[in-house]
Amino acid sequence: MSADLIHPGHINILSRAAELGDVTIGLLTDAAIASYKRLPHMTYEQRKAVVANLKGVVEVIPQETLDYVPNLRTVKPDFVVHGDDWRTGVQRDTRQRVVDALAEWGGELVEVPYTQGISSTQLVASVKEVGTTPDVRLTRLRRLIDAKPIVRVLEAHSGLTGLIIETAEAERNGLKVEFDAMWSSSLTDSTARGKPDIELVDLNSRLQTINDLFEVTTKPLIYDGDTGGKPEHFSYTVRSLERLGVSAVIIEDKEGLKRNSLFGTEVAQTQSTIEDFVHRIQVGKKAQVTDDFMIIARIESLILEMGMEDAVTRAKAYIEGGADGIMIHSRQKSPDEIFEFCERFAAFETKVPLVVVPTSYNQVTEEEFIERGVNVVIYANQLMRASYKAMSSVAKSILENARSAEVDSQIANIKEALAIIPENES
Repeated sequence: MSADLIHPGHINILSRAAELGDVTIGLLTDAAIASYKRLPHMTYEQRKAVVANLKGVVEVIPQETLDYVPNLRTVKPDFVVHGDDWRTGVQRDTRQRVVDALAEWGGELVEVPYTQGISSTQLVASVKEVGTTPDVRLTRLRRLIDAKPIVRVLEAHSGLTGLIIETAEAERNGLKVEFDAMWSSSLTDSTARGKPDIELVDLNSRLQTINDLFEVTTKPLIYDGDTGGKPEHFSYTVRSLERLGVSAVIIEDKEGLKRNSLFGTEVAQTQSTIEDFVHRIQVGKKAQVTDDFMIIARIESLILEMGMEDAVTRAKAYIEGGADGIMIHSRQKSPDEIFEFCERFAAFETKVPLVVVPTSYNQVTEEEFIERGVNVVIYANQLMRASYKAMSSVAKSILENARSAEVDSQIANIKEALAIIPENES
Protein backbone atom coordinates (compact mmCIF):
# COMPACT_ATOMS: atom_id res chain seq x y z
CA MET A 1 0.00 0.00 0.00
CA SER A 2 0.91 3.65 -0.45
CA ALA A 3 -1.76 4.66 2.10
CA ASP A 4 -1.18 8.38 1.58
CA LEU A 5 -4.91 9.07 1.59
CA ILE A 6 -6.90 6.31 3.26
CA HIS A 7 -10.32 5.73 1.66
CA PRO A 8 -13.07 3.05 1.73
CA GLY A 9 -11.30 1.05 -0.98
CA HIS A 10 -8.39 0.47 1.38
CA ILE A 11 -10.74 -0.51 4.21
CA ASN A 12 -12.48 -3.06 1.98
CA ILE A 13 -9.13 -4.71 1.17
CA LEU A 14 -8.04 -4.76 4.81
CA SER A 15 -11.37 -6.19 5.93
CA ARG A 16 -11.01 -9.05 3.44
CA ALA A 17 -7.42 -9.64 4.54
CA ALA A 18 -8.42 -9.77 8.21
CA GLU A 19 -10.86 -12.59 7.41
CA LEU A 20 -7.89 -14.71 6.26
CA GLY A 21 -5.51 -14.19 9.19
CA ASP A 22 -3.06 -11.72 10.72
CA VAL A 23 -2.52 -8.75 8.44
CA THR A 24 0.97 -7.52 7.53
CA ILE A 25 1.11 -4.39 5.37
CA GLY A 26 4.00 -3.80 2.99
CA LEU A 27 4.05 0.01 3.12
CA LEU A 28 5.73 1.65 0.14
CA THR A 29 8.51 4.06 1.10
CA ASP A 30 8.64 7.60 -0.27
CA ALA A 31 11.36 6.52 -2.71
CA ALA A 32 9.32 3.57 -3.98
CA ILE A 33 6.26 5.75 -4.58
CA ALA A 34 8.24 8.58 -6.15
CA SER A 35 9.76 6.13 -8.63
CA TYR A 36 6.45 5.87 -10.48
CA LYS A 37 4.26 8.80 -9.41
CA ARG A 38 4.21 11.95 -7.27
CA LEU A 39 5.82 12.12 -3.85
CA PRO A 40 3.19 11.24 -1.20
CA HIS A 41 1.76 14.08 0.87
CA MET A 42 2.66 12.34 4.14
CA THR A 43 6.10 10.99 5.00
CA TYR A 44 6.68 7.25 5.42
CA GLU A 45 6.68 7.55 9.22
CA GLN A 46 3.42 9.50 9.17
CA ARG A 47 1.76 6.96 6.88
CA LYS A 48 3.09 4.09 9.00
CA ALA A 49 1.56 5.64 12.13
CA VAL A 50 -1.82 5.76 10.39
CA VAL A 51 -1.92 2.25 8.93
CA ALA A 52 -0.43 0.59 12.02
CA ASN A 53 -3.53 1.73 13.91
CA LEU A 54 -6.07 0.47 11.38
CA LYS A 55 -8.28 -2.35 12.59
CA GLY A 56 -6.82 -5.80 11.93
CA VAL A 57 -3.28 -4.67 11.13
CA VAL A 58 -0.68 -6.65 13.07
CA GLU A 59 2.57 -5.48 11.46
CA VAL A 60 3.84 -2.85 9.00
CA ILE A 61 7.06 -3.44 7.08
CA PRO A 62 8.80 -1.08 4.61
CA GLN A 63 8.31 -1.89 0.92
CA GLU A 64 11.40 -0.26 -0.59
CA THR A 65 10.87 -1.09 -4.27
CA LEU A 66 8.00 -1.70 -6.66
CA ASP A 67 9.11 -5.35 -6.75
CA TYR A 68 7.30 -7.06 -3.85
CA VAL A 69 9.13 -10.38 -4.24
CA PRO A 70 12.03 -9.79 -1.77
CA ASN A 71 9.59 -8.98 1.04
CA LEU A 72 7.31 -11.85 0.08
CA ARG A 73 10.16 -14.35 0.21
CA THR A 74 11.05 -13.08 3.68
CA VAL A 75 7.49 -13.20 5.07
CA LYS A 76 6.20 -16.16 2.99
CA PRO A 77 2.54 -15.27 3.53
CA ASP A 78 -0.27 -17.75 2.99
CA PHE A 79 -2.21 -15.05 1.17
CA VAL A 80 -1.46 -11.79 -0.63
CA VAL A 81 -4.54 -9.54 -0.68
CA HIS A 82 -4.61 -6.76 -3.26
CA GLY A 83 -7.11 -4.70 -5.23
CA ASP A 84 -7.89 -6.11 -8.68
CA ASP A 85 -7.02 -2.83 -10.43
CA TRP A 86 -3.39 -3.91 -10.90
CA ARG A 87 -4.14 -6.38 -13.68
CA THR A 88 -3.42 -3.71 -16.28
CA GLY A 89 -1.11 -0.74 -16.48
CA VAL A 90 2.18 -0.10 -14.69
CA GLN A 91 1.56 -2.76 -11.99
CA ARG A 92 0.72 -5.65 -14.30
CA ASP A 93 4.27 -7.04 -14.32
CA THR A 94 4.48 -6.59 -10.54
CA ARG A 95 1.32 -8.71 -10.17
CA GLN A 96 2.78 -11.52 -12.27
CA ARG A 97 5.96 -11.60 -10.19
CA VAL A 98 3.83 -11.87 -7.04
CA VAL A 99 1.89 -14.80 -8.54
CA ASP A 100 5.14 -16.54 -9.49
CA ALA A 101 6.65 -15.97 -6.03
CA LEU A 102 3.57 -17.29 -4.21
CA ALA A 103 3.78 -20.48 -6.26
CA GLU A 104 7.18 -21.20 -4.65
CA TRP A 105 5.54 -22.05 -1.30
CA GLY A 106 1.90 -22.61 -2.27
CA GLY A 107 0.62 -19.16 -1.33
CA GLU A 108 -2.51 -17.69 -2.86
CA LEU A 109 -3.35 -14.31 -4.40
CA VAL A 110 -6.71 -12.90 -3.30
CA GLU A 111 -7.94 -9.93 -5.33
CA VAL A 112 -10.61 -7.59 -4.00
CA PRO A 113 -12.85 -5.91 -6.59
CA TYR A 114 -12.16 -2.22 -7.20
CA THR A 115 -14.37 0.00 -5.04
CA GLN A 116 -16.52 2.10 -7.36
CA GLY A 117 -16.74 5.85 -6.82
CA ILE A 118 -13.38 6.08 -5.02
CA SER A 119 -10.16 7.15 -6.72
CA SER A 120 -6.85 8.09 -5.13
CA THR A 121 -6.14 10.18 -8.23
CA GLN A 122 -9.36 12.14 -7.71
CA LEU A 123 -8.55 12.62 -4.04
CA VAL A 124 -5.09 13.95 -4.90
CA ALA A 125 -6.67 16.34 -7.41
CA SER A 126 -9.01 17.55 -4.68
CA VAL A 127 -6.07 18.16 -2.36
CA LYS A 128 -4.37 20.21 -5.09
CA GLU A 129 -7.52 22.32 -5.49
CA VAL A 130 -7.47 23.08 -1.77
CA GLY A 131 -3.81 24.08 -2.11
CA THR A 132 -0.94 23.73 0.33
CA THR A 133 0.59 25.53 3.28
CA PRO A 134 4.01 27.23 3.52
CA ASP A 135 5.40 24.64 5.95
CA VAL A 136 4.28 21.68 3.82
CA ARG A 137 5.72 23.24 0.65
CA LEU A 138 8.98 24.23 2.36
CA THR A 139 9.74 20.71 3.58
CA ARG A 140 8.98 19.06 0.25
CA LEU A 141 12.30 19.70 -1.50
CA ARG A 142 14.38 17.82 1.08
CA ARG A 143 11.89 14.94 0.92
CA LEU A 144 12.15 14.86 -2.86
CA ILE A 145 15.95 14.82 -2.77
CA ASP A 146 15.87 11.94 -0.27
CA ALA A 147 13.26 9.97 -2.24
CA LYS A 148 14.10 10.44 -5.93
CA PRO A 149 17.20 9.56 -7.96
CA ILE A 150 17.06 13.09 -9.38
CA VAL A 151 14.80 16.09 -8.73
CA ARG A 152 13.59 17.74 -11.93
CA VAL A 153 13.13 21.54 -11.72
CA LEU A 154 11.82 23.98 -14.37
CA GLU A 155 11.95 27.76 -14.43
CA ALA A 156 8.76 29.72 -13.68
CA HIS A 157 8.28 33.49 -13.92
CA SER A 158 4.49 33.94 -13.75
CA GLY A 159 1.34 32.28 -12.53
CA LEU A 160 0.78 30.84 -16.00
CA THR A 161 4.22 29.23 -16.15
CA GLY A 162 3.62 27.87 -12.66
CA LEU A 163 0.40 26.24 -13.82
CA ILE A 164 2.22 24.72 -16.80
CA ILE A 165 4.80 23.17 -14.45
CA GLU A 166 2.07 22.02 -12.07
CA THR A 167 0.13 20.16 -14.78
CA ALA A 168 2.76 19.08 -17.33
CA GLU A 169 3.31 15.34 -17.53
CA ALA A 170 4.55 12.78 -20.03
CA GLU A 171 5.21 9.06 -20.26
CA ARG A 172 8.78 7.78 -20.40
CA ASN A 173 9.62 4.08 -20.43
CA GLY A 174 6.10 3.25 -19.35
CA LEU A 175 6.15 5.55 -16.31
CA LYS A 176 4.58 8.96 -15.80
CA VAL A 177 7.10 11.78 -15.37
CA GLU A 178 6.50 15.33 -14.22
CA PHE A 179 8.43 18.31 -12.87
CA ASP A 180 9.11 18.14 -9.15
CA ALA A 181 9.74 21.80 -8.39
CA MET A 182 9.97 25.34 -9.75
CA TRP A 183 12.99 27.63 -10.17
CA SER A 184 12.47 31.35 -9.64
CA SER A 185 15.24 32.73 -11.83
CA SER A 186 16.47 36.30 -11.49
CA LEU A 187 17.22 36.25 -15.23
CA THR A 188 13.73 35.28 -16.34
CA ASP A 189 11.96 37.35 -13.66
CA SER A 190 13.92 40.40 -14.84
CA THR A 191 13.36 39.60 -18.51
CA ALA A 192 9.60 39.18 -17.98
CA ARG A 193 9.61 42.75 -16.65
CA GLY A 194 11.73 44.03 -19.55
CA LYS A 195 14.68 44.80 -17.26
CA PRO A 196 18.35 43.75 -17.36
CA ASP A 197 19.64 40.84 -15.27
CA ILE A 198 21.79 42.94 -12.92
CA GLU A 199 19.88 42.52 -9.63
CA LEU A 200 17.79 45.55 -10.64
CA VAL A 201 14.49 43.93 -9.62
CA ASP A 202 14.21 44.34 -5.86
CA LEU A 203 13.32 41.63 -3.34
CA ASN A 204 9.75 42.82 -2.80
CA SER A 205 9.02 42.63 -6.53
CA ARG A 206 10.48 39.15 -6.77
CA LEU A 207 8.51 38.02 -3.73
CA GLN A 208 5.35 39.18 -5.50
CA THR A 209 6.20 36.83 -8.39
CA ILE A 210 6.56 34.00 -5.86
CA ASN A 211 3.20 34.91 -4.34
CA ASP A 212 1.65 34.72 -7.81
CA LEU A 213 3.19 31.27 -8.28
CA PHE A 214 2.20 29.98 -4.86
CA GLU A 215 -1.44 31.04 -5.31
CA VAL A 216 -1.90 28.56 -8.16
CA THR A 217 0.61 25.74 -7.48
CA THR A 218 1.54 23.16 -4.85
CA LYS A 219 5.10 22.27 -5.89
CA PRO A 220 8.18 23.48 -3.98
CA LEU A 221 10.31 26.37 -5.24
CA ILE A 222 14.04 27.10 -5.36
CA TYR A 223 14.92 30.81 -5.39
CA ASP A 224 17.76 32.29 -7.42
CA GLY A 225 19.37 34.64 -4.89
CA ASP A 226 22.11 35.95 -7.22
CA THR A 227 25.05 36.95 -4.97
CA GLY A 228 22.88 37.21 -1.86
CA GLY A 229 23.85 40.89 -1.56
CA LYS A 230 25.29 42.29 1.64
CA PRO A 231 25.30 39.74 4.48
CA GLU A 232 22.87 41.80 6.57
CA HIS A 233 20.53 41.99 3.56
CA PHE A 234 20.87 38.26 2.91
CA SER A 235 19.63 37.40 6.41
CA TYR A 236 16.47 39.39 5.68
CA THR A 237 16.07 37.59 2.34
CA VAL A 238 16.33 34.20 4.03
CA ARG A 239 13.68 35.05 6.62
CA SER A 240 11.34 36.42 3.94
CA LEU A 241 11.71 33.35 1.70
CA GLU A 242 11.31 30.91 4.58
CA ARG A 243 8.17 32.68 5.79
CA LEU A 244 6.58 32.32 2.35
CA GLY A 245 7.37 28.59 2.14
CA VAL A 246 10.28 28.70 -0.33
CA SER A 247 12.37 25.53 0.04
CA ALA A 248 15.84 26.78 -0.89
CA VAL A 249 17.91 29.72 -2.05
CA ILE A 250 20.95 29.42 -4.31
CA ILE A 251 23.58 32.14 -4.04
CA GLU A 252 26.66 32.50 -6.24
CA ASP A 253 30.19 33.26 -5.09
CA LYS A 254 30.59 36.55 -6.94
CA GLU A 255 30.49 40.13 -5.75
CA GLY A 256 29.88 43.57 -7.18
CA LEU A 257 27.46 44.30 -10.04
CA LYS A 258 25.79 41.04 -11.02
CA ARG A 259 26.28 39.97 -14.65
CA ASN A 260 24.84 36.78 -16.13
CA SER A 261 27.24 33.88 -15.71
CA LEU A 262 26.95 32.72 -19.32
CA PHE A 263 28.94 35.81 -20.35
CA GLY A 264 31.89 34.24 -18.50
CA THR A 265 35.08 36.27 -18.81
CA GLU A 266 33.65 38.38 -21.66
CA VAL A 267 32.48 40.88 -19.04
CA ALA A 268 34.19 41.92 -15.81
CA GLN A 269 33.09 39.62 -12.97
CA THR A 270 34.72 39.29 -9.57
CA GLN A 271 34.65 36.09 -7.54
CA SER A 272 34.30 36.41 -3.78
CA THR A 273 37.05 35.19 -1.51
CA ILE A 274 36.27 31.87 0.13
CA GLU A 275 36.21 33.54 3.55
CA ASP A 276 33.73 36.24 2.48
CA PHE A 277 31.38 33.77 0.83
CA VAL A 278 31.48 31.34 3.77
CA HIS A 279 30.57 34.28 6.01
CA ARG A 280 27.58 35.02 3.73
CA ILE A 281 26.43 31.39 3.98
CA GLN A 282 26.77 31.40 7.76
CA VAL A 283 24.81 34.63 8.13
CA GLY A 284 21.99 33.04 6.15
CA LYS A 285 22.08 29.82 8.16
CA LYS A 286 21.85 31.76 11.44
CA ALA A 287 18.86 33.70 10.11
CA GLN A 288 16.73 30.71 9.14
CA VAL A 289 14.12 29.38 11.55
CA THR A 290 13.47 25.83 10.33
CA ASP A 291 15.87 22.96 9.69
CA ASP A 292 14.23 22.28 6.31
CA PHE A 293 15.19 25.50 4.50
CA MET A 294 18.28 25.04 2.33
CA ILE A 295 21.08 27.44 1.40
CA ILE A 296 22.88 26.11 -1.67
CA ALA A 297 26.26 27.52 -2.74
CA ARG A 298 26.77 28.14 -6.44
CA ILE A 299 30.39 27.90 -7.57
CA GLU A 300 31.50 30.13 -10.46
CA SER A 301 35.10 28.92 -10.73
CA LEU A 302 34.58 27.07 -14.04
CA ILE A 303 32.60 29.99 -15.49
CA LEU A 304 35.42 32.40 -14.66
CA GLU A 305 38.12 29.95 -15.82
CA MET A 306 39.70 29.69 -12.38
CA GLY A 307 40.23 25.95 -12.77
CA MET A 308 38.96 22.67 -11.37
CA GLU A 309 41.12 22.75 -8.24
CA ASP A 310 39.64 26.10 -7.27
CA ALA A 311 36.10 24.74 -7.76
CA VAL A 312 36.81 21.65 -5.64
CA THR A 313 38.53 23.68 -2.91
CA ARG A 314 35.59 26.05 -2.73
CA ALA A 315 33.06 23.22 -2.63
CA LYS A 316 34.78 21.65 0.38
CA ALA A 317 35.04 25.02 2.14
CA TYR A 318 31.41 25.93 1.50
CA ILE A 319 30.19 22.56 2.80
CA GLU A 320 32.36 22.93 5.89
CA GLY A 321 30.95 26.45 6.28
CA GLY A 322 27.38 25.13 6.42
CA ALA A 323 26.09 25.05 2.84
CA ASP A 324 23.21 22.57 2.44
CA GLY A 325 24.12 21.82 -1.17
CA ILE A 326 26.49 22.71 -4.01
CA MET A 327 25.59 23.97 -7.46
CA ILE A 328 28.38 23.69 -10.03
CA HIS A 329 28.04 25.91 -13.08
CA SER A 330 29.61 25.75 -16.54
CA ARG A 331 29.12 27.57 -19.84
CA GLN A 332 30.91 24.95 -21.94
CA LYS A 333 28.92 23.05 -24.57
CA SER A 334 30.73 19.87 -23.57
CA PRO A 335 29.87 18.38 -20.16
CA ASP A 336 33.44 17.17 -19.58
CA GLU A 337 34.34 19.63 -16.81
CA ILE A 338 31.00 19.08 -15.08
CA PHE A 339 31.54 15.32 -15.19
CA GLU A 340 35.05 15.75 -13.79
CA PHE A 341 33.69 17.86 -10.94
CA CYS A 342 31.03 15.22 -10.24
CA GLU A 343 33.73 12.57 -9.98
CA ARG A 344 35.75 14.68 -7.56
CA PHE A 345 32.63 15.61 -5.59
CA ALA A 346 31.65 11.96 -5.16
CA ALA A 347 34.86 11.37 -3.18
CA PHE A 348 34.03 14.03 -0.56
CA GLU A 349 33.64 12.69 2.97
CA THR A 350 30.77 15.06 3.78
CA LYS A 351 27.84 14.46 1.44
CA VAL A 352 25.39 17.19 0.41
CA PRO A 353 23.10 17.41 -2.65
CA LEU A 354 24.71 18.35 -5.97
CA VAL A 355 22.86 20.66 -8.38
CA VAL A 356 23.52 21.23 -12.09
CA VAL A 357 22.03 23.64 -14.64
CA PRO A 358 22.60 22.15 -18.12
CA THR A 359 21.81 25.23 -20.21
CA SER A 360 24.84 25.07 -22.50
CA TYR A 361 25.59 21.31 -22.25
CA ASN A 362 21.95 20.40 -22.84
CA GLN A 363 22.65 17.11 -24.65
CA VAL A 364 23.18 15.32 -21.32
CA THR A 365 20.25 13.21 -20.14
CA GLU A 366 18.95 12.95 -16.61
CA GLU A 367 20.02 9.30 -16.51
CA GLU A 368 23.62 10.36 -17.19
CA PHE A 369 23.45 12.87 -14.36
CA ILE A 370 22.06 10.22 -12.00
CA GLU A 371 24.98 7.91 -12.85
CA ARG A 372 27.36 10.69 -11.78
CA GLY A 373 25.66 11.43 -8.48
CA VAL A 374 23.74 14.59 -9.40
CA ASN A 375 20.70 15.14 -7.16
CA VAL A 376 18.95 18.13 -8.75
CA VAL A 377 18.76 19.30 -12.36
CA ILE A 378 17.43 22.79 -13.09
CA TYR A 379 16.12 23.76 -16.52
CA ALA A 380 16.73 27.42 -15.80
CA ASN A 381 15.26 29.53 -18.61
CA GLN A 382 13.58 27.36 -21.25
CA LEU A 383 10.00 28.57 -20.71
CA MET A 384 11.02 32.22 -21.01
CA ARG A 385 13.04 31.56 -24.16
CA ALA A 386 10.19 29.56 -25.68
CA SER A 387 7.65 32.31 -24.99
CA TYR A 388 9.90 35.03 -26.41
CA LYS A 389 10.44 33.18 -29.67
CA ALA A 390 6.77 32.27 -30.08
CA MET A 391 5.43 35.73 -29.25
CA SER A 392 7.95 37.50 -31.51
CA SER A 393 6.99 35.23 -34.40
CA VAL A 394 3.28 35.84 -33.91
CA ALA A 395 3.71 39.61 -33.64
CA LYS A 396 5.79 39.72 -36.84
CA SER A 397 3.28 37.59 -38.77
CA ILE A 398 0.37 39.87 -37.84
CA LEU A 399 2.35 42.88 -39.06
CA GLU A 400 3.32 41.17 -42.31
CA ASN A 401 -0.17 39.90 -43.15
CA ALA A 402 -2.33 42.66 -41.69
CA ARG A 403 -4.41 39.97 -39.97
CA SER A 404 -4.01 37.12 -37.48
CA ALA A 405 -5.30 34.16 -39.54
CA GLU A 406 -1.80 33.00 -40.43
CA VAL A 407 -0.79 32.48 -36.80
CA ASP A 408 -3.63 30.11 -35.91
CA SER A 409 -1.36 27.08 -36.27
CA GLN A 410 1.15 28.62 -33.85
CA ILE A 411 -1.20 29.49 -31.02
CA ALA A 412 -3.64 27.71 -28.73
CA ASN A 413 -7.30 28.21 -29.39
CA ILE A 414 -9.23 30.17 -26.80
CA LYS A 415 -10.72 27.06 -25.19
CA GLU A 416 -7.27 25.45 -24.77
CA ALA A 417 -5.78 28.65 -23.38
CA LEU A 418 -8.54 28.99 -20.79
CA ALA A 419 -8.61 25.30 -19.83
CA ILE A 420 -5.33 25.45 -17.88
CA ILE A 421 -7.22 27.44 -15.23
CA PRO A 422 -9.90 25.04 -13.91
CA GLU A 423 -12.15 27.86 -12.68
CA ASN A 424 -12.63 29.02 -16.28
CA GLU A 425 -14.50 25.79 -17.03
CA SER A 426 -16.66 25.69 -13.92
